[in-house]
Amino acid sequence: MRASTLLRRTLGVTGLVVEDAAFAEEGLIVMVRPTWSLPRCGECGFRAPGYDRAEARRWRHLGIGRLRIWLEYAPRRVECAKCGVKTEKVPWAEHRSRFTKDFEELVAYLAQVTDRTKVTEQVGISWRSVGEIVERVVARRLDRKRLDGLKRIGIDEFGYRRRHHYLTTVVDHDRRRVIWAAPGRSAETLARFFEELGIERTRSIETATIDMAGGYMKAIEELAPEAKVVFDRFHVQRLASDALDEVRRAEVWEADAAAGRAIKHSRFALLKRPWNLERKEKEKLAELQRTNARLYRAYLLKETLAEALDYRRPGQASRAVADWIAWAVRSKLKPFVKAARTIRKHFDGIVAYFEERLTNGVVEGINNKLRMIARRAFGFHSPEPLISMLHLCCGGIRLDPPLPSPTKT
Repeated sequence: MRASTLLRRTLGVTGLVVEDAAFAEEGLIVMVRPTWSLPRCGECGFRAPGYDRAEARRWRHLGIGRLRIWLEYAPRRVECAKCGVKTEKVPWAEHRSRFTKDFEELVAYLAQVTDRTKVTEQVGISWRSVGEIVERVVARRLDRKRLDGLKRIGIDEFGYRRRHHYLTTVVDHDRRRVIWAAPGRSAETLARFFEELGIERTRSIETATIDMAGGYMKAIEELAPEAKVVFDRFHVQRLASDALDEVRRAEVWEADAAAGRAIKHSRFALLKRPWNLERKEKEKLAELQRTNARLYRAYLLKETLAEALDYRRPGQASRAVADWIAWAVRSKLKPFVKAARTIRKHFDGIVAYFEERLTNGVVEGINNKLRMIARRAFGFHSPEPLISMLHLCCGGIRLDPPLPSPTKT
């Protein structure tokens, strides 16, 4: 077997010809060239006449053990009718990249399973290079048809920096993956998603789960009026939990010493569901029932709403929620009066939950993954790298390590 053939098979890259090889201080330098004779534009990929030849460049490739391998080639510059004067396209790497596609696949795979600092230590490249590689791999591997055939979507926001820096994420409930993300959390941000989706694909959306943020609701009503809006059950129950906590804090401030001791250490007992209560917490609730009627009434309101949301029959559930609204308005507890008005305002979307039984649980789970990604990267200063990592880890991109796994014994 010829040495050039052996090297080409060792590299595992198609579309190139091995011309020579030599060992240097950096590792093994393999001189290569593309198999095609006519150059192609690095931007658009169309054939274009050669302009001149640039200096020789090197691309980092997958190594063998501790040996680093570099591909070397002097690319031609082409005069493209569409893009102007550009460096020619090479089959082993993306335009403007100094790494081969196989090497970038390995780096992206490592970025999926560990933090970026560990990736830089393992492959010996800079932090910034890892981010640029992730963006290129996502642009190359992200499903171009991910916005086709959408039926049920979930929409939520994610805070990635202090001082109100947010991302809006859109998740496909059926495929359980992120399909779109952009900085911001307003109606204008979500409108960009529907504009990218187009009129025909927007009409196919049957259900959209959201929290009770007014901006998202406005965008759906204007641009996707045929979609049924379902308000997330967790956020509905949270209205009652937050109202209960507000009542508890007000009672602490107004209580005397004896009543204050009864309220002390009651927060978690009030917020838990009855079947999760420990013995001491049950005793604390019994004490509050005897000593603080307002706070215990708030606890009953919280539990009654949760029970209403547990009903399986839509008609029975909607009547239970309507009865709860009437009781909360008469309760003389201002936080619950406010919560009741909010639920009455969004009553149709809450009732839709009983018909669809769909929540934002998938979206919240992906947001938790996103928090872990942001935490292990020690934060992101701009949204674009975070969006790339979101698509890489939660967008359905499947990357296998290009190196063979060890045989199990």
